[in-house]
Amino acid sequence: MKKLHLSLIATIAALLLVSTAWGLMMSYATQDTVPDGTVVDGVPIGGLQIDQSIEQLEEAWTAFEATELTITANLTKDKQQTWSLGELGFRVNREPILQAVQSLREGSLLKRARYRFTFPREHRMKLAWNTKQFEARIRHQWGWLDQSKTADATRRITAEDKILYYNHREAYRIDMPVLSEHVRSWTAELWQQLSTDSSDSDPAADRTASLKLPIRIVQPELTLQKLKAQGVERKIAWHTTDYSASPVGRAFNVEATARTLQDWVLAPGEVFDYDKVIASAQAQYGFREAPVILNGELVPGIGGGICQVSSTLYQAALLAGLEIVERRNHSLPVSYMPLGQDATFSEGVINFRFRNTTGKHLVIRTETKNRKLTIKLFGTLPSNITYRISSNTVKTIDPPTREVPSAKALPGRTVRLTEGKPGYIVETYRTMVRDGKEVSRERISRDTYKATPHTIGVAGDGISENETTIAPPAEMLLEDGIGLAP
Repeated sequence: MKKLHLSLIATIAALLLVSTAWGLMMSYATQDTVPDGTVVDGVPIGGLQIDQSIEQLEEAWTAFEATELTITANLTKDKQQTWSLGELGFRVNREPILQAVQSLREGSLLKRARYRFTFPREHRMKLAWNTKQFEARIRHQWGWLDQSKTADATRRITAEDKILYYNHREAYRIDMPVLSEHVRSWTAELWQQLSTDSSDSDPAADRTASLKLPIRIVQPELTLQKLKAQGVERKIAWHTTDYSASPVGRAFNVEATARTLQDWVLAPGEVFDYDKVIASAQAQYGFREAPVILNGELVPGIGGGICQVSSTLYQAALLAGLEIVERRNHSLPVSYMPLGQDATFSEGVINFRFRNTTGKHLVIRTETKNRKLTIKLFGTLPSNITYRISSNTVKTIDPPTREVPSAKALPGRTVRLTEGKPGYIVETYRTMVRDGKEVSRERISRDTYKATPHTIGVAGDGISENETTIAPPAEMLLEDGIGLAP
C-alpha cells in the first residue's frame, strides 16, 4: 500500500513537471518579440516586438539610403550635384533579415522554440548597387563631356616661309571606373561604420560627403609637342625654274603636278616616290596634251611638263644634302635646267626617288606664280651647313647624220633637211660647305645626253650605203609625259 502511494505521487509529479515544461515551452515559443541581444547592422532590436523591430530597421535602412552624396566637377558649368544613395542605385538587401524575423512566428511550437533558441544575435546585411542606375545619373548630369572631340595640332607655312604652329584641342571623358570605385569605397566604409556603431546617436548625422568627379583627359593623336618634335624648323632648300615659254597644256600639267606635291610630308628615312605624285595628279586633275620626248625626239603627247617639276624638286633635294635613290637625266638637254641637274620620268620605266636623311620630318612646298615654279623644302639642317651644285661637260658628242628619201633632193645630190645638235657627257658634283669652308665634294652623277642627228634628204627610195645612218630604236622610250597624243 505504501509503494502504491509513492508511485502515485511520482506520477503526479511527473505530470506536473511535463505540464510546467510544456507551458514554459509554449510561453517561450509564442513570444512575438525578437530574442534579446539581437543586433542588425548596429541597430539593437532585441526584446522589441517583431513588427516594431521591422519598423525600426526600415527606418534605419531608409535613413541610410537617404544619405546624400555630393559630386563636384571642376567645370565652367554643372559644377556639382547632390543625390541620395538610393538615387545612385544603392539599396540595403532587406529580405534575408526580414524573412528571418518573420520566421519567429512560423511553424510548430517545437520548431518555433528551437528556431528562437538558435536565432543568431548578430546580423549583417549586404548592400546592393545598381551600377547602371548610377552611371545613368552621372551621364545625365555630365554626359556632354563625352561628346567633346579632340583636334590635332596643326602647322601652317605662310607665303613668307614662316612656320606657324597651332595648339591641339583636348577632349574630356568621365572616368567612370575611378568614380565608381571612389563611391563604392566611401559607401562601404560608411556602411561598415553604421553597422558597428550601436550608440544612440542621430542616424542621419555626419552622413554627407563630397567626391570630385574624376575627369580623364584625352589627347589627340598629334599634340603640339609631337608636331614640333617632327623638326620642321625652317626652309632648308629651294629652287625655281621658268615655264613661261610653255604652251597652255604644258603649263597646266606643271601646275597640276605642283598642286599635288604641295605639303607632301616625308618622315625620317622615308623614300619619296615621284610615281605616286604623278598617279595622284592624274587621278585628281588629269593631264593635257603637250610635247613629250619619244626616243630622243619631241612629239605630241599627254602630260608633257611633269619632268620640270621632278627636275626642280631634284635640285632642291641636292641643295638639302639628301640621298638620291633613283634618278636619270633626260635623253635630250632641257631648257629649264643646267646639264646634269635634271630628273626625267617614264611611267613604269624611270622614276625619281630620294630619301629623307635629315633625321626629322620634311615638308615639300610648291609655288607657281608668273609662270615660274618654285619648290621649297622645310625641315632641319644646321644653319652653318650649305651645299653647292656644279656640273662640268667632260665630252661633247658630234651629231651623226641620218639620210632619208626626199623629193627636195635632185638625183645625185643631197639636201640638209634638219640641223643636228651635239650631245654631251656631264659630271655633276655636290660640295658641302660648313662655316664657309668646303669640307667634302662628291660626284653624284655622270650623264649622257644624246646628240640629235643631221637629217639629210637624198633622191630616190634608197639610202646611200656610204653615209652614216642611225637605226630605229628597238623599243620606245617615252619621257616627260604619260602617253602619246591620240
